[in-house]
Amino acid sequence: MPFPDSVETEAARIARGLRHKDLALLDELVERYQYRLVRYLIYLTARRGQVDDWVQETWLRVLDRAGQYDGRSRFETWLFSIARNLAIDDLRRRQGVSLDAAEPAGEHASPFHAAARSEDAIRLAAALDSLEPIYREVLLLRFQEELSLQEISQVVGAPVPTVSSRIHRGLGRLRSQWEGGVNAVG
Repeated sequence: MPFPDSVETEAARIARGLRHKDLALLDELVERYQYRLVRYLIYLTARRGQVDDWVQETWLRVLDRAGQYDGRSRFETWLFSIARNLAIDDLRRRQGVSLDAAEPAGEHASPFHAAARSEDAIRLAAALDSLEPIYREVLLLRFQEELSLQEISQVVGAPVPTVSSRIHRGLGRLRSQWEGGVNAVG
């Protein structure tokens, strides 16, 4: 026996609303996910100056591609995939930058530093900032955004074993930097 519409899952409700271009739903989604989206893009790219444009373009693409979200996965998985692809494409077009490059994020001030309130938080921020982007991204998606391995796999476009390996390697590098006493600058 099918479920009545009132028992519709959250993802199915969002998918239906997006297909119907429900602007009230879009406002609700922006309010619910805006902070997480901004935070994700800042941590992912370490480029605060471009994040506002990417966020705006992400929401425009959500509305434009509303019919592509089928509600079989969590909305934030789809949202982060759109944002990630947009940021990567823009960075490649502008600067030839790749998130898959095994280089540290650079000398950009981390949002962690601004929010840090303890010595451990400053040390953790410095350790995360010094990780290669491919490791920092999966760690943030797993432990900050609390996505499953399968969801991270969908966001980054890599198989689950690769995601698992990146998390394991990222944690190992984070642990060695932590134990080595990475100090924050400034």
